Amino acid sequence: MIERRHYLIRGRVQGVSYRAFAERSGQHLGLHGWVRNLADGGVEAEAQGETDALATFEALLRQGPPLGRVRDLVIEPIGLQAAETGFAIAY
Repeated sequence: MIERRHYLIRGRVQGVSYRAFAERSGQHLGLHGWVRNLADGGVEAEAQGETDALATFEALLRQGPPLGRVRDLVIEPIGLQAAETGFAIAY
């Protein structure tokens, strides 16, 4: 089943290549979506794909890159977006 989810990630997630880690992970899993830094020091992402791929993506988001420390991950299901392709860093 195809789903789309919104993520808010808190902790030491800026300045540690977290967005690049999430981008590579999303691309590797064949997801569609984006990831970006937030002004408050967190990271926000949206991802769309198969349920199993999203579960793997979420496990990777919780782990983060070696220098990162994820304190909190909030996941919310949202509506699908038909026209989006690929997974990239949004600015």
